[in-house]
Amino acid sequence: MNKLLLSLVFTFMSAFAFAQTATPIKGQSFGEGVTEGGIITTAEIEKTLGEKNKADMKVTGVVTLVCQKKGCFMRLELPNKESMFVNFKDYEFFMPFDIAGKKVVIDGFAERKVTSVEDLKHYAEDAKKSAEEIAKITEPKKEIVFEAKGVVILD
Repeated sequence: MNKLLLSLVFTFMSAFAFAQTATPIKGQSFGEGVTEGGIITTAEIEKTLGEKNKADMKVTGVVTLVCQKKGCFMRLELPNKESMFVNFKDYEFFMPFDIAGKKVVIDGFAERKVTSVEDLKHYAEDAKKSAEEIAKITEPKKEIVFEAKGVVILD
């Protein structure tokens, strides 16, 4: 009887010790999804990065563009009328084409990078930009690039 009671106590203690306490954010989830807590806005990314080139964070913002070829990247609106490039960890998931204007929460790494002219033109082609718009891309761009391991489209 003591062994049975001890086994039950151990089982319950293990279950509580390994239980996940993070609550997932409600909405349409992609990749690993996103849990509540510690979410900043796109306006706070620079401040959160500080002097670092790369940092783990959760960010909320409005989608301005989605890759129209296969949904392999999107851009989020920044307060300075620019946008932040967001790709998805190891291309494990893609976004729906029709979410421009919707609010999302992303979880992953923000990093300061220089995007080459070749990559900028490639992204513009995938976004179905005109030949004229693509031809205007002549210089690399310093920007914050975000690699998301999870995305939630908010309801």
